Amino acid sequence: MQEFDVLIIGGGPAGSAAAITAARAGLRVVLFEKGPYGRDKVCGDGLTPRAIAALNDLRIDHSVAHRIDGLRMIAGKKQRELAWPTTSRFPNHGAVWPRQRFDNHLLDVAIASGADVRFESEALPVLEDGRVIGVSVGTETFRAPFTILAAGAQGMAAKMLGAERDPNEPFGLAIRAYAPTPRHGERHLEACLSLSDEHGVAVPGYGWMFPAGDGTVNIGVGALSTMKGFKKLNLNTLLDQYATLVRDSWSLGDYIEKPRAWRLPMSCTKRHGPGWVAIGDAAGFVNPMNGEGIDYGLESGMLAVERFLADPNTASESYNELVGERFDAFLRTGRRFSFIIGHPWLLKPGLRLAVGTQVAADITLAVMGNLIDSKTPGAAGRVMKIADGALRVADPILRRTRAKA
Repeated sequence: MQEFDVLIIGGGPAGSAAAITAARAGLRVVLFEKGPYGRDKVCGDGLTPRAIAALNDLRIDHSVAHRIDGLRMIAGKKQRELAWPTTSRFPNHGAVWPRQRFDNHLLDVAIASGADVRFESEALPVLEDGRVIGVSVGTETFRAPFTILAAGAQGMAAKMLGAERDPNEPFGLAIRAYAPTPRHGERHLEACLSLSDEHGVAVPGYGWMFPAGDGTVNIGVGALSTMKGFKKLNLNTLLDQYATLVRDSWSLGDYIEKPRAWRLPMSCTKRHGPGWVAIGDAAGFVNPMNGEGIDYGLESGMLAVERFLADPNTASESYNELVGERFDAFLRTGRRFSFIIGHPWLLKPGLRLAVGTQVAADITLAVMGNLIDSKTPGAAGRVMKIADGALRVADPILRRTRAKA
């Protein structure tokens, strides 16, 4: 049995952030990635200002990514183009960085920092008296006092630890493709908040155009499971409908490759236990209002290792407490709000309100940019706190009256 300080299951941004932090601190760390080096991860490829702040904390050079200065929101005939705000916590720009290149870059940094990264290695937790004492990879066993789950919410490792999606909470589905466009160098993301399926039913979700600066745009659509008829929703059809809407304005070419879909976990039944923690998507850290979770993944990966460095004996519990303080109120509010917008008759007026005034649009921008949490000052922070309290009271009614999927 090989001995290490930290073991990480999963080589996405969250796992890489944990590996980089651990290796730079001098810990003996191994990261296990199920896929080969260079594997692609289906994603919208957008990085929020919050994600850029996390990359800065990790001292990651993101100059190769395509800079994004703001968001263009479209709801019906209403359109607003807003710049990312300048705050004391986050920079005033984001980026588009295709995940294949982004993930590989982070893994390269982890390796250069001293982490042992093993590809094509499916790691499963090893438990002893209810405690995770390491992982097994084929016939090999690796032991460490701290194991970090960063492999999403659907895999065998998550099932073994009970870190699965809560079946009573909403989740999302999304699909994306790449297409050529002469507008690939634009500095604003575009989000169409008013989508409808082929039957004219309003879809709680949005369509996006994320210019990559390399001749292409990442075009995609996403939807929440709270909508009526969700189980019958055809994502390919929805994407094609959206592509038709934007084809002329973006001079959009044909898809470069077949569109790919993925599921967005937005909850987790268990995110820590003796000897282990879950980070990123594995912990359900995905904003229900935009499907974004890269920034939360980077932050939670760093925080998990920081808590281990502070005190290995209390790392799991202190990590769970701190990520709860930072993320839970906003993500909980988002999940509850998704039950409301699952009703078309509430979704449509809600969208008009979201971009109807400058104040409302600024708050919507903060929500879409993952800029709100327990430390957010100003109107956006106050609205979040009020909404959290109000929706907590309304939660039983929201669940009883949810739209039938």
